[in-house]
Amino acid sequence: MKKLIAYCGLDCEKCDAYIATQNNDQALREKTAKYWSELNGVEITPEMINCDGCRMDGRKTPYCDCMCQIKICAQSKKIETCSSCPQVKNCKTVGMVTINNDEARKNLGI
Repeated sequence: MKKLIAYCGLDCEKCDAYIATQNNDQALREKTAKYWSELNGVEITPEMINCDGCRMDGRKTPYCDCMCQIKICAQSKKIETCSSCPQVKNCKTVGMVTINNDEARKNLGI
């Protein structure tokens, strides 16, 4: 599987945090921080918008680094992505992403 596919099946190359980091785009960091703050009801600052990819070494947003339950689960099972998990089709954790994202489902093969 492509290294820039996250544990949940999302494509990191299409993520605004990844794009802002790779292009050192401060305006996109600010826009993403504002949007994510509103979406999640927490303060997210532009300084938090740095990511080299969910499964890659390097920078991560605070959520993706240590709070993402999908990542925590996949790492505890020592699997590359949720596609390797026998429970993926009925998993409520990854289902929070896949229920509304056809691309993530396709990337995970579900």
